[in-house]
Amino acid sequence: MLKSKWLSAVALCALVAAGAAQAQKKVVAVSIPAATHGWTAGVVYHAQAAAKEVNKAFPGVEVVVKTSPSASAQVSALEDLSASRSLAALVILPFSSEELTGPVRSVKGKGAFVTVVDRGLTDPGVQDLYVAGDNIAVGRNTAKFLVDKMGGKGNLVVLRGIPTVIDDERIKGFQDALKGTEMKVLDIQYANWNSDQAFKLMQDYLAKYPKIDAVWANDDDMLLGVLEAIKQSGRKEIKYALGGNGMKEIVKKVMDGDPVTPVETPYPPSMIKTAIYMTVANLTAQVPVRGAVKLDAPLITRQNAKEYYFPDSPF
Repeated sequence: MLKSKWLSAVALCALVAAGAAQAQKKVVAVSIPAATHGWTAGVVYHAQAAAKEVNKAFPGVEVVVKTSPSASAQVSALEDLSASRSLAALVILPFSSEELTGPVRSVKGKGAFVTVVDRGLTDPGVQDLYVAGDNIAVGRNTAKFLVDKMGGKGNLVVLRGIPTVIDDERIKGFQDALKGTEMKVLDIQYANWNSDQAFKLMQDYLAKYPKIDAVWANDDDMLLGVLEAIKQSGRKEIKYALGGNGMKEIVKKVMDGDPVTPVETPYPPSMIKTAIYMTVANLTAQVPVRGAVKLDAPLITRQNAKEYYFPDSPF
């Protein structure tokens, strides 16, 4: 396991060492979803920040960030970029795996170094580098915290995201960590990583179950809806309501010692920044960056929360 901060620091050091030697401008295209919700807003924020930093420091490199509101729009944007520019590298967070695999393969066929972030392609052989968070650990570490604090006993309700591999992995990590305990999941339903839908689902849970000891919403946008529903209900028996992803509002709760949300697990949108740094390092410093990098998902606690708090980020 490698931490995002450490990876960024190493990659930046490599960039600094080689920046002055660049004579011919190399274009790095960054293709990402538009800011359709909190996490992707954070991706856009960190991608633009990385582009600004690299473009300022290295006149021989141009990082171009393009956002797309849908998979089809991302395909079109990628085709336009490839047709109009000679790309030395592509950093892409695919809107969807299946639709983007072919277009990315075409870019690679023209000689570009390809870095895929978060959502993998249907053909992993297309990528030179893969950077993602550890979704199983997001679920596992959250469940371990609850098991420890609740003595392995209690009634839980769970809110899922959307039917994706990411969601499946989080749920698997959570459920596996509950095995052998007396923790009981009363209900588990999808709320599509949406705050309003999570609010309504939590209202349903509260009406249906007279005693809930803890709630896990496997995404912080959903957690906001859960917390509002609990607040409006006036229910006092719920000891913990936890989320995941590292939203700044939730990290701030952890920093402030909130008793109901005392921990968080990171799935940082800043992984796009790490991916851009490593890709540019591969081009400029001739660092042989290949393979897969999975970022840690350690518990964010009051003691380390400042390391994960980005107040200027939209997420």
